Amino acid sequence: MSVLEAVVPEPAEPLLRVDGLTVHFNVGRAGFWGQRPLQVHAVDDMSFTIAPGETLGLVGESGSGKTTTGRAILRRVPASGGKIYFQGHDITHVAGAELRLLRRHMQLVFQDPYASLNPRMRVIETVAEPLIVHGLAKSVQDATDRVSHLMNLVGLPADAGDRYPHAFSGGQRQRIGIARALALEPELLIADEPVSALDVSIRAQVVNLMQDLQEELGLTYLFIAHDLSVVRHISHRIAIMYAGKLIEIAGRDAIYEDPKHPYTEALLSAVPVPDPPLQRARSRISYAGEVPNPMQPPAGCRFQSRCPFATAQCLSEEPPLAEKAPAHWAACWHR
Repeated sequence: MSVLEAVVPEPAEPLLRVDGLTVHFNVGRAGFWGQRPLQVHAVDDMSFTIAPGETLGLVGESGSGKTTTGRAILRRVPASGGKIYFQGHDITHVAGAELRLLRRHMQLVFQDPYASLNPRMRVIETVAEPLIVHGLAKSVQDATDRVSHLMNLVGLPADAGDRYPHAFSGGQRQRIGIARALALEPELLIADEPVSALDVSIRAQVVNLMQDLQEELGLTYLFIAHDLSVVRHISHRIAIMYAGKLIEIAGRDAIYEDPKHPYTEALLSAVPVPDPPLQRARSRISYAGEVPNPMQPPAGCRFQSRCPFATAQCLSEEPPLAEKAPAHWAACWHR
């Protein structure tokens, strides 16, 4: 059965399932005659599921492969290996009409609300564009009622449609981006650091809006971020990435209260606490060492160069993602 004929799955079935997703980018050739191809290992062997109505937070430092994972799921970059299943159907290599229809069900919320909106288009034209492209409206005028409803849904004033992006603040521009993503009534939203470019005072408003929309519309989120406090607020489960690998995944509280991977412990120790005496009393974990070269990743654990617990086994054998506690998975030989 093609994606065009996909049937909405039973609630027990994951909306999205990623099995062994791998993304490598060719960046040239090496050697005297150029006989050896060079590849960046952006993502290696990623596997996870997201249930309908769930938010999975995807966390990691810059360059860990978070954004590439999201773009591969949306079929914006090709997968080098593995499988991606949406509503039970393999979408790893869909193209043409099937891919066009698939994108009505999966949408992206961009990181930068300033660069993601065309400054020459009015808001009504920006939000109506997906409807026109996918043949759900013949013109901007035909989409007026739908756009007005979306503006109201994301908390923008009724006259917002006739204005240009420069007339709005960063938080309001991100609301416009969310409205555009919702225009096609998708089941899955991939939010790529949607609040990192916003003022701290505005971040909570946008996150709360996304939670309200999820409850009202039954949305499913892959929430990509590096702000661990925001991720804890919005996510049901959290996945931790390091150097292109998934190293830990568990429920929100389990990750924060009982991390199993040394890298996760270090990340959490860096989260500031809004209580000066308590913040001064905390001990921050800092692991020295170099991040592995993405063109020549090590044979064993990716975290070996910075881990104080590394042994000979860590240098030679890659740890599998194993269940360390009920529904709590981590890739570490010694935890």
